[in-house]
Amino acid sequence: MSQYTIGIDVGGTKIAYGLFDADKKLMATRRQRSNPDLEPAPFFDGIAAEIQDLCGEHGIAADALRGVGIGMPSFILFEEGYIVKTVNLTRLKDFPARAYLAEKLGGNVRVMLDNDAHTAALAEHRHGAGRGFSHMLYCPVSTGVSSGIVIDNRLFHGSYGWSGESGHMLLTPGEGVECGCGNRGCIMSWCSGSMIVKHIQNWIADGAETLMTKLAGSPEAITTLHISEAFAKGDGMAIRAVEQMTDTMAVWLYNLYVILNINCYVFGGGLLNMDVPLLEQTREKFDRYNRDERPVYFKTAELGEDFGIIGAAELVD
Repeated sequence: MSQYTIGIDVGGTKIAYGLFDADKKLMATRRQRSNPDLEPAPFFDGIAAEIQDLCGEHGIAADALRGVGIGMPSFILFEEGYIVKTVNLTRLKDFPARAYLAEKLGGNVRVMLDNDAHTAALAEHRHGAGRGFSHMLYCPVSTGVSSGIVIDNRLFHGSYGWSGESGHMLLTPGEGVECGCGNRGCIMSWCSGSMIVKHIQNWIADGAETLMTKLAGSPEAITTLHISEAFAKGDGMAIRAVEQMTDTMAVWLYNLYVILNINCYVFGGGLLNMDVPLLEQTREKFDRYNRDERPVYFKTAELGEDFGIIGAAELVD
């Protein structure tokens, strides 16, 4: 009897695996680094090998595996499990990932593939901060920004499967730094972890001074950690960076609220670990735009680092 599920969370820097039993209890985890230089076939060959090794380690036969769910930072045709493109792993594109991986696993294992913001939304809605809300937006703020949309307790995929790529909505078309989506001026290009560092490097190149250069050793070595350190010391550029991030995020979230009228936002992602008032400033600015007194909830994700594998495993239900 099939009773085990594997959830896989693919990110720009890591791949996390989780093995779950029939009661959805997490039995085991493992992690490996993502290799951005791999073409799709060898990339998924590696995933197939890890799945088989994980099953072998725990004595799980192929017919005991209910299925494999995978969340990826990709534009995915959900019904086909086809990867259109991946902004942070650019070689992963134009590939029938579901069919390929299913064949690698013997052809009898169910494989489900979805965008990682969608899988995180599933996890937080069913098991985390979104419990009890019929409608919810999961909003990761990390290397990139995005959203997973739950409407009437169901994940909303849209016409092709990549609903919620709200970080690529255009705010200032043609202005600012270029995002991995190919545009300049999208939401993500102004406030994501990777892009805010590019803005800081541009400001330094234009002659502005900041403690971050000394803290990091060089402009090229600056990370969001240095933004936090400099912000705590009152550094003007760090304060400017946080203001830019929260200005942009407030517009992003208010526009989502106006479009969808969903009042529960659940936030996750690495930028929440910055020691700066990111959500506090964003909330204050959001409230300036929102002139209605009905409640809008800003909540932080509850599932910790396992949210990605939990949500991926939920795809198999």
